[in-house]
Amino acid sequence: MVAVGTIIWLSSELMFFAALFASYFTIRSVSPELWSENTEALNVPFAAANTTILVLSSLTCQLGVFAAERGQVGRSGGLLDFRKWGLREWFILTYLMGSVFIGGQALEYAELIHEGITIPDSAYGTMFYLTTGFHGIHVTGGLIAFLFVLGRTYLARKFTHEQAVSAIVVSYYWHFVDVVWIGLFATIYLIK
Repeated sequence: MVAVGTIIWLSSELMFFAALFASYFTIRSVSPELWSENTEALNVPFAAANTTILVLSSLTCQLGVFAAERGQVGRSGGLLDFRKWGLREWFILTYLMGSVFIGGQALEYAELIHEGITIPDSAYGTMFYLTTGFHGIHVTGGLIAFLFVLGRTYLARKFTHEQAVSAIVVSYYWHFVDVVWIGLFATIYLIK
């Protein structure tokens, strides 16, 4: 039931981001010169590297889910033996990668503000910060969820099926956030 509820909730989140995409394309269509002028300030290689980190974090998250499904909460070998990592190690790595992504977004925001692209400056700034900012808030929510799942594994005496389901549900959310970012990245950074 938890998984079904999460999928229904993610469907509502999909509608939220669909509205942001619609707003972005609508405002872009009425002022294309504003978009062509401001997109020149975007650091596409940096954003691509940051995107790669977030997408790879989906892989590490899924490896953590596979470990949870096996009932392996912690590593069974050395720290550098990735094949024997458990849920905790994969989710900690995913958390770190998500944090690096958020840090990269903050750095990009600072650079764009320095370039004069702000929310009150123009419709472009408003839509850029709204779309990427709401996504960043969702990534931060995912990071908090990872902390809750990890905390439960450290506090519980025994790894249970319910904890595995929690890990799986958090992975649904994390994969959703990654897919939304791929769409945002293509829309904001690649489509001219």
